[in-house]
Amino acid sequence: MFQRATAINLRLLVLLVFTAVFLFAGLILGSGSNVGFTGSAMAAPTPEKASYAGYKGVMVGLSVDEARKKLGNPKDKSDTQDFFVFSDNESAQVYYDATKNVSLLSVSFVGKVDGIPSPKEVFGEDVVPKGDGSVFKTVRYPKAGYSISYNRTAGDDPIVTITIQKVQ
Repeated sequence: MFQRATAINLRLLVLLVFTAVFLFAGLILGSGSNVGFTGSAMAAPTPEKASYAGYKGVMVGLSVDEARKKLGNPKDKSDTQDFFVFSDNESAQVYYDATKNVSLLSVSFVGKVDGIPSPKEVFGEDVVPKGDGSVFKTVRYPKAGYSISYNRTAGDDPIVTITIQKVQ
């Protein structure tokens, strides 16, 4: 039992570190122009709204009370951030702005989990994986007021992180 608890804690720690690094990268990349970033200097125009704009009914702009009502009781919570653990393989971080509304939502899936949204479900189009099977794409939707990043690591036990962030 102790080994299982240690394995779960280690997995959550790896997930938290990975998510923090990914969120930091998203904040840096998200601070640029209102052109969609797709990994090339000449980014294509983006649609007004993504097909995937939230998780379990939580979207950018939703109040802290409504977000908690939809996601349940967070494992850790504060005035600025909540951390939800739904299983050993699925978790979410929700960040709140000064007005107590969702400003960033990051959902992480570890391993082979049923129901992980594909890049096509998120962006409305397929994303070609890199040679190692990893995927990274960020698209800004300035008219909708958010950007979405999709990141899948390489390997047989991937980590998929989908981040939706408010943009100014």
